Amino acid sequence: MNEENFQKRLGSGMVIVGWVLVIGLFTVYFTKYLNEQNNPNQHQDQYPNLEQTGIQKEVLLQRNRYGHYVTNGMINHQPVVFMLDTGATSISIPEKVAQRLKLKAGIKMTVNTANGEIDVYATRLRRVGLGAIELQDVRANINPFMQGEEILLGMSFLKHLNFSQQGDKLLIRQY
Repeated sequence: MNEENFQKRLGSGMVIVGWVLVIGLFTVYFTKYLNEQNNPNQHQDQYPNLEQTGIQKEVLLQRNRYGHYVTNGMINHQPVVFMLDTGATSISIPEKVAQRLKLKAGIKMTVNTANGEIDVYATRLRRVGLGAIELQDVRANINPFMQGEEILLGMSFLKHLNFSQQGDKLLIRQY
């Protein structure tokens, strides 16, 4: 009888372990799937869509399911996630990300956003990279009200580049 109870308990335990593994695998799969939906360019660190011809450098990005261009990049040689924003005057960095990047907050200034006026802190970025496209000494701001990890890649970076959109693709060129 004792052996029977042990086998029943062992069987029940194996069923529970099996379900935990199945749920864990589903969680891993769907997390990866959702991340791909938000940032279809997250594997751009290999930059298969990058072409360098002479002095021209190109990066081809795919729009995400929400209509935004989100991609990996670098600030001061540290990996970050950018969301391209032609409506942003400069690069806007969430305060938490700025702390991780060890950026120095400069003067306090007021900026206009879609949600009204807010105070941000000026900063300069030594290097900003998007694939092989790299700019130096770029104006940015540290935004204490921004949540998340995504950095708005605004016109202080984009104004130095040419870009064209066709369908769900955005081609960015640096000459």
